[in-house]
Amino acid sequence: MEPLPLALGLAALLGLSSALLEVNVGQASISTIQGQRVVLPIWYTSISQRSPYVSWVLERPGANRLQILTYMDGTVKVQETYLKNRTGFVYPMPASNISIAINNTQEMDSGEYMCTVNILDEDTINGKNIGLINLTVLVPPSPPMCQIHGKPYLGGNVTISCKSSFSKPSPKYTWQRTAPNTQVFFAPAQDLTRGTLMLTNLSKEMSGMYVCTAANVAGSSKCNITLEVNSPLSAAVIAGAVVGSLIGVGLIILFVLQMFVYRKKKKDTQEELANEIKEDAVAPKTTPWGKSSSSDIVSKNGTLSSVHSTRDHKLYPSKPASDTASITTAAGSTVGYRPPYNHPRSRTLTPTPSLSSQSLPLYFPPGMNGSHYPSTVPSNRNALHRTNGAQPQVPRQEPTVPQGLTTSTLTRMGAVPVMVPAQSQAGSLV
Repeated sequence: MEPLPLALGLAALLGLSSALLEVNVGQASISTIQGQRVVLPIWYTSISQRSPYVSWVLERPGANRLQILTYMDGTVKVQETYLKNRTGFVYPMPASNISIAINNTQEMDSGEYMCTVNILDEDTINGKNIGLINLTVLVPPSPPMCQIHGKPYLGGNVTISCKSSFSKPSPKYTWQRTAPNTQVFFAPAQDLTRGTLMLTNLSKEMSGMYVCTAANVAGSSKCNITLEVNSPLSAAVIAGAVVGSLIGVGLIILFVLQMFVYRKKKKDTQEELANEIKEDAVAPKTTPWGKSSSSDIVSKNGTLSSVHSTRDHKLYPSKPASDTASITTAAGSTVGYRPPYNHPRSRTLTPTPSLSSQSLPLYFPPGMNGSHYPSTVPSNRNALHRTNGAQPQVPRQEPTVPQGLTTSTLTRMGAVPVMVPAQSQAGSLV
């Protein structure tokens, strides 16, 4: 009876192990090229008829764990990540094959993908319900940049470089010269890792186009550069021409600037001179009456202070000091006038009173026998005083002319008419 219980125990143990959940991974490491579609193959085994719970998570170095896809209770849910529009289950769910596909792969899709499966009535042992796949997205080299370091002179040395900005994995660089002088280079002239090519002892035959190829397992890209070996003389001539051109342009610009500054300074000087002339100019003086032929001295306040006459009537003798002439003042009154006494030695004229108290005399030439015509002298001559302002007008009296003499006769005798300024009511000469 003892062998029977032992057999039953073994059968029960075998049945329990067959009921355990297990996840299988088709390929643990997958590489793909950027832009291609990749499938991460995973499936599970179970005898349960219940719907599984499936979760896909991406784990990248130096980044947080990112859940990208789940299946639970008959519903597929894609999480809000940059993979939302590019990932999904390969087969309709529910299914035992829970592989996913990623379209248009990018370098950031690289990382470790973990798939976890759970079923309610299934047990797991030692993490058999988890599958891991490592995905690597390869990136071809970006277009490299070719440069020449050094002066390509005859007999000189130059180094040509080639470098790609991004590539995964790092590329290998190779150089070659194209037709008509095709040439392939090797180490040590060529550095496959750094992408440099060293050319020594340059000659004219080394001129041409050089092509660099950057390549890795994902692809390749190229760049080219033209090397022209020149003689030192031609290089110096070219350099001199360039420097001379620059100097000439600089001199032209400097000349234009100097002309501009000179014209501006000249214009400013002319404007300043014109302004100084305007400031220093004296306004023209207007005389209240016209100048007479004899040099008359007139005071600035508008009244006649004294009169000097340079005319010397040598044809007629001077009147005696006792002779007087009748004149009319600016106010209309008739006053007497005694001509100044001319000393025979000093030959100076005695200053006369101002016009406010007297007027110029009327000159009558002497008669045929040398006598002067008589004139009337007012009795109050010594009582005359200087008038300030307008004075009452009195009837103007004409000068006494001896009977028997006419104007024409006086003119023939050499009489000189004198204009006597009149005075307005305001006191000014008119």
